[in-house]
Amino acid sequence: MSALIAPSILSADFMNLESELQRIADADLAHVDVMDNHFVPNLTLGLPVFERLTKVSPVPVDAHLMIEDPDRWAPAYAEAGAASVTFHAEAARAPVRLARELRRLGSRAGVALRPATPVEPFLDLLSEVDMILVMTVEPGFGGQSFIEGTLPKIRRARQAIGESGLDVWVQVDGGVSRDTIDRAADAGANVFVAGSAVYGAEDVAGEIAALRDLASAHCH
Repeated sequence: MSALIAPSILSADFMNLESELQRIADADLAHVDVMDNHFVPNLTLGLPVFERLTKVSPVPVDAHLMIEDPDRWAPAYAEAGAASVTFHAEAARAPVRLARELRRLGSRAGVALRPATPVEPFLDLLSEVDMILVMTVEPGFGGQSFIEGTLPKIRRARQAIGESGLDVWVQVDGGVSRDTIDRAADAGANVFVAGSAVYGAEDVAGEIAALRDLASAHCH
């Protein structure tokens, strides 16, 4: 399984997002965090800016919706050009219906779990989603430390996916760096969101390549 690196623009210069996206042209995805200051205590950007980002990004855009009422709002991000749209299990009222709608609109459908949210309720629904995002920090802010206690959840998700025979990605988001990416990959993750580790590097392309190499060496 190949390792995919998805730099988070949460750590980018918001005054120059187009040029900041060009800096990660060697990545596999551009991870865009949409926060509404309700589901999480932070506010980032909304649909008009997101749609523009999908037009100028050199790589497919991966939307992570940390918002209330994703049942209502998430499909618009698929329509805006997101290659993947991930909503939070804690916020969705009808996650299966929402995932099916995102797929119908041509986007991959992902479900995100906060560190304390169990993965087990979703393991019987793996055929309905394309990705499980295991948050390895509390959602809302960049620059947090990786929560080691999330590794068993990643392992359980990967084991169930392996037993199902389905092609479901496992993404990790939060505290991902050269110091932690090997453990996340060894646990079963294959998509890695890295914000400060990438945008804080002197050589962004070199950091993306280094993270990909480290993860690939440990991916199942």
